[in-house]
Amino acid sequence: MRIGVYVCHCGINIGATVDVKKVAEFASHLKDVVISREYSYMCSDPGQELIKKDIRELGLDRVVVASCSPRMHEPTFRTAVAEAGLNPYLFEMANIREHCSWVHDDRERATEKAMHLVAGSVYKSKLLEPLEPMQVGITKKALVMGAGIAGIQTALDIADSGFEVYLVERSPSVGGKMAQLDKTFPTLDCSACILTPKMVDAGRHPNIELMTYSEVIDIDGYVGNFKVKIKKKPRFIDIEKCTGCGECASRCPVDVPNEFDEGIGIRSAIYIPFPQAVPLKYTIDRDSCIRCGTCKNVCKRDAIDYDQTEEIVELDVGAIVAATGYDLMDVSSREEYGYGRFDNVITGLEFERLCNASGPTGGKILTKDGREPKDVIFIQCVGSREIGGNEYCSRFCCMYTAKHAHLVEDRIESGKAKVLFTDARAYGKGFEEFYVRVMEEGVDYYRRDHDKPVSVTEREDGKLIVTATALDGSPIELEGDMVVLATAATACEDAFEVSRLLNISRTGDGFFMEAHPKLRPIDTPSDGIFLAGCSQGPKDIPDTVAQASGAASQVLNLLAQDSTTGSPSVSEVNQDICIGCATCFEVCPYGAIEMERLEVGWRAKTNEVVCKGCGICAGECPALAINVKHFTDEQIINKIEGVLADLNEVVT
Repeated sequence: MRIGVYVCHCGINIGATVDVKKVAEFASHLKDVVISREYSYMCSDPGQELIKKDIRELGLDRVVVASCSPRMHEPTFRTAVAEAGLNPYLFEMANIREHCSWVHDDRERATEKAMHLVAGSVYKSKLLEPLEPMQVGITKKALVMGAGIAGIQTALDIADSGFEVYLVERSPSVGGKMAQLDKTFPTLDCSACILTPKMVDAGRHPNIELMTYSEVIDIDGYVGNFKVKIKKKPRFIDIEKCTGCGECASRCPVDVPNEFDEGIGIRSAIYIPFPQAVPLKYTIDRDSCIRCGTCKNVCKRDAIDYDQTEEIVELDVGAIVAATGYDLMDVSSREEYGYGRFDNVITGLEFERLCNASGPTGGKILTKDGREPKDVIFIQCVGSREIGGNEYCSRFCCMYTAKHAHLVEDRIESGKAKVLFTDARAYGKGFEEFYVRVMEEGVDYYRRDHDKPVSVTEREDGKLIVTATALDGSPIELEGDMVVLATAATACEDAFEVSRLLNISRTGDGFFMEAHPKLRPIDTPSDGIFLAGCSQGPKDIPDTVAQASGAASQVLNLLAQDSTTGSPSVSEVNQDICIGCATCFEVCPYGAIEMERLEVGWRAKTNEVVCKGCGICAGECPALAINVKHFTDEQIINKIEGVLADLNEVVT
């Protein structure tokens, strides 16, 4: 056996704490090591060339690199050894950056630990076996979950490239929260004016099958070959016959709060969410409908169908994009803000609906009793940046509050906007200029101590009083006719269920977890599943659209291939030992274990295409019948023995 060891300085990341030369010198004396080198950046082209050259000239049959986390550069080095003609799975990595230099200050002891880790990797490398990646065919269709601006942009980009897309939306129309907005910052474009053309394009595109009022209920399969079940809820309308004329809604005797207007306005039991809805087809809310039959009697197209039932549709797709958006925090439980107790304390999204020409007041900013408010107070960071709560910044509240303040100054004669803020985070293109513009228009900003409580009370004359504490400890007291709360953006209420469907994780804040926060912000750990928009975390419209196009690009990279490569480092069941207890079947988070009925009884079997090689099944198997290729029990034990060995005894 001929092993090469390569120890990286990683600039000063490793070299400042670990004596790299000493580690390389130590490795050169390990049994079967024929060459040991140290280099400043082993991941660089010259560093990789060192490895390739030694494989060719010295006939190396194992390679060990001691550097950073395998998550960072294992693919880099595997590619390098493969280019030199060595099977990439005859390569092993020792992490002496995260495990040594980044967590220790004592140079001598960190160096000693690095030697132990290198010895362990060399020991393991001796038992490595060549493995061959699997080739998996690809269904050249995509599924996009969620039809807000993120889902629409993703679907359009994929469809424009010639691939078929299923765009699934659980509400009756596409558009998402952007459809509820009046203006968009910082340019003050009409939200509907820039969104509606994209909604229409998505609805008419020949490569997009729009599935509104539908939900994904099951996903099975793996990258390139997902099987998806969609539940199409009954609209009780024949959408082929419905022309969206509205005669049914105008005659419907039922009025219920309109969720699109955040409950401020009303709609009938048969409704379209908003005038620009796509598709422009009516839906009957059967929970509110009194079965009077009026709509059926007045519909000249005979489009009413009370007998419709839900329908399950099964689809085959090669890639999935989760663009399921976000929710806004329910602030009714926070009594200090007075929401739900005082009529004129509202949320930012409710204020948007008041400002919108298609909203419940026709675009007039009015209090609950129909008066025009002269003083409007905006409170930022409601539920955001709170220790023990939503600790993150919701990212777009500062700017939409600035936009709201501008609308007060612009639309209400002698109107006055007052903003109670903690920090003004105007980081995007044109944001700082817009923030300055709003202040120059006369909006007053009051900076408060975010750690001190805010209180909203109402006087007998109906005036709202907001009290807070300034940074210098002095009290702040503001008087107004209306209070608008910039509530935190939160993960969708059903984010947990969706994450279970997709087999992806969530971060501590509840949003979907990306494969790597910096280098793979669109990918997920599940191959073939990507993220777009606020499902990953709060972001404004420009960032959402950019990420949506990025997700589409990742999908296209996949669908453009005839097949993709799967890792051969998967679990393997020895059916001669397996006792058929199905423990592995129950614990596998990826559904990769199948139970197979043989003459001797039920036995477990790995679907290698689905398996991620996580090893949970192997750890749980009571019969020790499962091993994970490249991480077999023998390999792991050998590595442990190397790590724990006396350094003086392992050198020859």
